[in-house]
Amino acid sequence: MKIRVYYEDTDCGNVVYYANYLKYMERSRTEFLRKRGICLSSLQKEGYLFVVAEASIKYKAPARYDDLLEVESTIAGITPVSLIFDSVIRNEDQKLLSKGRVKLAFTNNQGKLWRIPDKIINLLS
Repeated sequence: MKIRVYYEDTDCGNVVYYANYLKYMERSRTEFLRKRGICLSSLQKEGYLFVVAEASIKYKAPARYDDLLEVESTIAGITPVSLIFDSVIRNEDQKLLSKGRVKLAFTNNQGKLWRIPDKIINLLS
């Protein structure tokens, strides 16, 4: 997915603030799931959530104000109760800016780990 860097995304040097890369990756993961027919708001209404259990990110080069970024997320692993996503962020010249990995745990609305329904696994396979 493409994301434009706005002024509000940057620090005083017009470089994207480090935590915003995680936000960009979140948007990419959400759209990845949506394209496969998995609506997170519908899951929430049913009493289930994907919550971030682990996150790591490596910064390679800065994104700057007004850059157009390409954020790509892919599934790196599936367990009965979690999804692992890898994400990469590149600029318009396809230069790698950052890459990250996020593990999402599937829980009920009380925070208890829950087995991911087969219908979701099938949509991701």
